[in-house]
Amino acid sequence: MLETIKTLIRSKDVCVLATVSGGEPHCSLMSYVTDESCENFFMLTRKETKKYRNLERNRAVSLLIDTREEDIDQNRRDIRALTVSGVYEKLKDPLQRNKITKQLLDSHPHLKDIIESADAAVFAVRAKSFQFLDGVSRSHIEEIG
Repeated sequence: MLETIKTLIRSKDVCVLATVSGGEPHCSLMSYVTDESCENFFMLTRKETKKYRNLERNRAVSLLIDTREEDIDQNRRDIRALTVSGVYEKLKDPLQRNKITKQLLDSHPHLKDIIESADAAVFAVRAKSFQFLDGVSRSHIEEIG
């Protein structure tokens, strides 16, 4: 099942990032790149945003990656969805940050203005578990190391 999950992660490049602060959830549509293991998701935001303030206050996050776009005209009971439970991590190593920034720009050229802004923050979400919904009734959970 883990390979099916990784295939979904690699086939997409947009997710919903859920953060929380003070008991209030907040969702943001995000572009991402991932490492080879699909256990680390890399994203970009401006430091002035609500999502970034939430990340700084509470490292627990959730991501949603799904197939709703490709399955919208088909039987909706076949939609696949992946919930990633994880933790926010700052990228402290300048070499890693530069490498990830280049990957983000190569994969998502529309992020150029944010990448070039003075308050850009590149960060990681390290996966702790995956919950894969394959249709409306088949669910699989994979814990990460």
